[in-house]
Amino acid sequence: MDFLPTYLQHYIESQIPPEPEALAALRRETHLRVLYPQMISGHYQGRVLSFLSKMIRPQRILEIGTFTGYSAVCLSEGLAPGGRLDTIDVNPELEVHITRALERSGVADRVNLHFGPALEIIPTLEGPFDLVFIDADKNNYLNYFEMVLPRLSDRGIILADNVLWSGRIFDQAILDKETVGIRAFTAFIQQDERVEQVILPVRDGIMLIRKK
Repeated sequence: MDFLPTYLQHYIESQIPPEPEALAALRRETHLRVLYPQMISGHYQGRVLSFLSKMIRPQRILEIGTFTGYSAVCLSEGLAPGGRLDTIDVNPELEVHITRALERSGVADRVNLHFGPALEIIPTLEGPFDLVFIDADKNNYLNYFEMVLPRLSDRGIILADNVLWSGRIFDQAILDKETVGIRAFTAFIQQDERVEQVILPVRDGIMLIRKK
């Protein structure tokens, strides 16, 4: 899935820090062995996530949607000393890839990995959270948002991935539940007086949300 013209992607990646070796290995492994490898964050988005996390210096991070662990590693790079990241995925078959990625990157001791429905797991986790990354089933984005907003710290930020949804959100004839979910989520956030938001056109679109 190409989000930018190839020449722009190559130029951008040439102007940012190189992809860490462990993450490059994870990206290759994901493309070789895992279904829907385009779901991985990849070099550019990964460095953006790392940069944002380092700016916030979170003590607690919640990630909803782990996939093979690329974004978890990137987010964990900004953790404050003694900080922890909880990451949730519904697919336990990915555990071997995630665990290997965390160990190769040297962050396994800072990450708690959970498998199961996020809406059931989130209430069991200790908060508040300084950074939340939502990158799971799009039809539940609103539910995840409502569940984590009360547990967001005063300085906390929510990142919602895929809000541009490869342009499918603009085609009103597309009515699958994921597309409808993204549309409903972005429309709701735009009108929600509790928060303010901005969309970064990074890869497939990342919405940054904070409490007013």
